[in-house]
Amino acid sequence: MVCDAHRHLGVLPAHPFYGGPPVNPDSTARATVKRLLADLDAEGTERALVLPNYGVPDPAVAFSFNELVVEAAQTDDRVRAGLWVSPRPEDADRTARALALAREDGVRALKLSFLLGGRATDPACRPQLDRIFGEAARLGLTVHVHTSPGAASDIDEVGHLVDWYADRVPVHLVHFGGGMSGHIKLAGGRFFDWIAAGKRVYTDLSWAIGFAPYWLAREIERRGAGHDRVLFASDQPWGDFAGEHARMSAAAGGGELGARVFHETFAALYD
Repeated sequence: MVCDAHRHLGVLPAHPFYGGPPVNPDSTARATVKRLLADLDAEGTERALVLPNYGVPDPAVAFSFNELVVEAAQTDDRVRAGLWVSPRPEDADRTARALALAREDGVRALKLSFLLGGRATDPACRPQLDRIFGEAARLGLTVHVHTSPGAASDIDEVGHLVDWYADRVPVHLVHFGGGMSGHIKLAGGRFFDWIAAGKRVYTDLSWAIGFAPYWLAREIERRGAGHDRVLFASDQPWGDFAGEHARMSAAAGGGELGARVFHETFAALYD
């Protein structure tokens, strides 16, 4: 049985990405709780943290799926919900409504991404970040943050959130930096430096370049730290459950690290 620490629910509208025609690249997205649960059954997924789908450049779409992920969590005990929030001052009212939902049964996380605007070091975003992380601390929630190389999602930017908030709030760095530079910055030392400093930092290897899961597993064994900070995540529908599972199984193995990656760390963080 597998615990999936990061997947999405909700179907996005078609969008003309990169100047092309309107398309729906999230081809396996699910619109209903029933379809989500059928996927969990087919995969053998024991627990899942489910987040609103996002990707089109309209934060209102992601916010609109918050009630759906709460419904999923309250329909089936296998599901835990993560709510979409935003650091942008323009989204303050919608974030306030999302934080009001955070008290609902089954909610275990808050999700933010700078792909839809804002920046960790933008002073205009700091009040909303303080509010989001303050509420997470009060309610015992984890904050998920998208990472990818360059711009506002680069680990050099997102890492400030770990520095500022991870003493009291678990911070889940989605995609382990999201690409070559991020992987090297994190596995090369920064991830372990944060752990040694007492930061409550976690990650998953969805979207990771092929070398990264193997290297991270070796570094964990060599350093004797980080066994309890890595989670399996499919990132469905943007990721591929079968592919992500196979890659992490090969890297983590069937011993203690594999047990933690696929089950025990999820149970400790989200159950």
